[in-house]
Amino acid sequence: MSSTGRFVWFDHLTRDVAAARDFYTAVVGWGTQAWGGGDEPYTMWTADGVPVGGLMKLPGEMEQAGTPPHWFAHVTVEDVDASARRAEELGGRVLSPPADIPEVGRYAVVADPQGATISLFRPGGEGMAPDSGKPGFFGWHELHTSDHQAAWRFYSELLGWRHTATLDMGPEGEYFMFGHADDPDAAAIGGMFDSVKRGQLPPHWLYYVNVKDLDSAVARTTERGGQILHGPAEVPGGGRMAMCMDPQGGPFAMYSAA
Repeated sequence: MSSTGRFVWFDHLTRDVAAARDFYTAVVGWGTQAWGGGDEPYTMWTADGVPVGGLMKLPGEMEQAGTPPHWFAHVTVEDVDASARRAEELGGRVLSPPADIPEVGRYAVVADPQGATISLFRPGGEGMAPDSGKPGFFGWHELHTSDHQAAWRFYSELLGWRHTATLDMGPEGEYFMFGHADDPDAAAIGGMFDSVKRGQLPPHWLYYVNVKDLDSAVARTTERGGQILHGPAEVPGGGRMAMCMDPQGGPFAMYSAA
């Protein structure tokens, strides 16, 4: 099975690292673990002791540019340099050129033609295969954009994703779902739709973390200063979700199977 196009790591960039750590550990139930392999302080999120992502302070240049706190995913590719060049050929932009993270892998940050950002990543070793069905792991990856058809042309060419289904949302338009090209179960891993035309946020990715009890997690979100933007609501195929914002303004979403 190809490793291309798989979401394997999720970073949260924020202004107040300690406050973000306290919020998400309380709401999601993550543990934390310090990582000492870089020049800047970096904390890993863990689910049942397994690292699923990281937490770090927004770089100074991002803060000066007014970039809000946000979640940021790393998607696997076979060749980071070639994929970054291909992203440009497809109308995207390379925001951070290919670079190595010692003992971790190689990555490049790109923006799609509508402006949403993602990291192209090749792990330096084996074992990055998150269980997208377990609590504490991210199970759904959703692109909020201004032109999902154009975005789909970009991502399908770049990452080899394939269309799995389309959901008619009536006045809200269509919800376009995708999965891995070589998945024998034809399972969807995410969706995209034209949501930013109706809101204030620019095109962006939104990631859904699995929780055991959505209602309890939603209550903890508001108790600790976060906001509920949408939901809790049922989703087609079963389960419930809620779109949220942390106290520093970082969007995130949660999902429970029951």
